[in-house]
Amino acid sequence: MRFRVPGLSRRSMTTIAALIGVVSVAIGAHAALNKRVGDPQSGKDVTRIDGSGPAALRFALVIGNGRYPDAAQPMVQPINDARALSGALRREGFDVDMIEDANRNDMLQAVERMKSRVTSDSTVVLFFGGYGIQSGRESYMIPVDARIWNEADVRRSGISIEAVLGTMQERGVHAKLAIVDASRRNPYERRFRAYSHGLAPINAPANALVLSSSTPGKVAEDGDGQNSILVGALLGSISSRIVSAEAAFTKARLAVTRATNGAQVPSLSSSLVDDVTLAPVTADATPASGG
Repeated sequence: MRFRVPGLSRRSMTTIAALIGVVSVAIGAHAALNKRVGDPQSGKDVTRIDGSGPAALRFALVIGNGRYPDAAQPMVQPINDARALSGALRREGFDVDMIEDANRNDMLQAVERMKSRVTSDSTVVLFFGGYGIQSGRESYMIPVDARIWNEADVRRSGISIEAVLGTMQERGVHAKLAIVDASRRNPYERRFRAYSHGLAPINAPANALVLSSSTPGKVAEDGDGQNSILVGALLGSISSRIVSAEAAFTKARLAVTRATNGAQVPSLSSSLVDDVTLAPVTADATPASGG
């Protein structure tokens, strides 16, 4: 049976139906905003978090940068690492904001989203995989759109890891965990330095744990695996159900050191005063040891 509204022509009814269809598509697009977004041209795979969402007790900001225009070729590991670590953290109950091949604005916006979601009860994880450069006493995460020709450009184009940790501190975040896999030889430092300096020591603010892929001032070489040796070891720690974050990070550090026969020794800095958990503890679970 067909229904007609008095006073409306068939053409008007068709127009209204088309408008309803457009509105439905727009609503669907809005609902998908917080889901994974793929860019078929750049290969970006992004899981954005709505900054107006509820407070998160377990929050992770995960950044994987691999496609730097100034590099000879794209890096695969940082992207794989970001995706694998995001999946592992989600399984442990973290609300994950993941961005790939992020420019400076992308990274700053992600930090702002983090600020809007965390509270004094939150445990927050920061992961960065890509190129990092030290300048002065700070280490900088390098976005893919960085234009670096001298040391001043590092501070201008990069995002200070210490500044992001400081933002967490200002927000009163309970526990801060950072994983920095960025001690790589990069295409920028050779423009103003004789060699890549690696990263500076990353000072942990109050109640924080910072794991970096190599000893300060040292450069780590990428292996042939799908994941970096640091993230591969950390994923192993997480999958073994080690509850303590410090035990998981320590186990990953030892695994990298042994696997490379001491050629790569990750740096671990802790100021934890509480027992911070990485994997959630269930009522019937016995915490795994860190050995």
